[in-house]
Amino acid sequence: MRPALPTALHHIAANAPGLVYQFRRHADGSVSFPYLSDGCLALLGINAAELQAEPERFLSLVLPEDRPAYLESMQSSANSLWSWNWEGRIWVEAWKDVKWINLRSTPHALPDGSVQWEGMMSNITESKQEQLEVRASRARLAELTAHIERVKEQERERIAREIHDDLGGNLTAIKMALAMLAARLPQGDETLQQKAAYVDSLVDRTIDAVHRLTLDLRPSVLDFGLLPALEWQVKEFEAQAGIACTLQASMKELELDPEQAAALFRIAQEALTNIAKHAQASAVTVKLTRSRGVLTLKIIDNGRGIHPADRAKPDSFGLRGMAERARALGGTLNLGHAAGGGTEVAIKIRLPAHAPDVTIGHE
Repeated sequence: MRPALPTALHHIAANAPGLVYQFRRHADGSVSFPYLSDGCLALLGINAAELQAEPERFLSLVLPEDRPAYLESMQSSANSLWSWNWEGRIWVEAWKDVKWINLRSTPHALPDGSVQWEGMMSNITESKQEQLEVRASRARLAELTAHIERVKEQERERIAREIHDDLGGNLTAIKMALAMLAARLPQGDETLQQKAAYVDSLVDRTIDAVHRLTLDLRPSVLDFGLLPALEWQVKEFEAQAGIACTLQASMKELELDPEQAAALFRIAQEALTNIAKHAQASAVTVKLTRSRGVLTLKIIDNGRGIHPADRAKPDSFGLRGMAERARALGGTLNLGHAAGGGTEVAIKIRLPAHAPDVTIGHE
């Protein structure tokens, strides 16, 4: 039997968009519902009188896989006498359906040692389904991004190989043939000698351009792993941008999936490109560390720092691309201010369980 509430409070409870309730856990562990509003039937599929007669039925409504969290949150609230906030799934027998509900209540300790909560339960099925759909959509987007990046990397590798093998081989053959022809030119004909020397230097410049294009598409050193690739990139960046750049690694060797290595390398490459374009930095540090199964890559500069407006730019595809690559790896990318000024880009990914977690302290 429901205890009487003041008329005004009863009116509010009767018209609340959910189930207003009082729930009591007695000192001996038994439970009861001193009060249940008329929303009980609409939310739980059983009327208030039935649930008050058999208060244990509520726990049986909660899906088995959600019960541990329900009981744990109740115990935590009882111990701390702090708000009880739980959301989970219940089985509504009346409609043969699963509902997501949210429970919010405030506990009070009673003189007899029991704890009583007063609050509201509400149906959050629709919003929860929307959240799950958004989460699933993001997961599919991450899968698509990973697939696109994988295809792009394979295409880069294919084009780089063809440029190296076909163009590089042809240019080498041309240079050899040109050397043979130059050796047969009349000794006194300086014009022809100059023309031959010019063509020879042109071939050399083209070979250099082919080599540069091949490295830009996919550095062959990436085949040896992430660490050698980062060492190469740091030296290239320092030479091209004129900015002091160092690599600090807490390991001498790192076994990493080729796709992960390629993705992390591309993130570092993009971060260094952004620094060269925008940071006005004089020094950059690339740090690679491994601890407790997590690999962390940081790119830190001492430049002007990043501003909120920089992240909000509609054409900031470099930052978005870095974040998507990290997400596709199942990791995170954080962009923030570095200690002492400048910007810090931090990427964290979880390594496979079989990967050794040994720190050597090599820098």
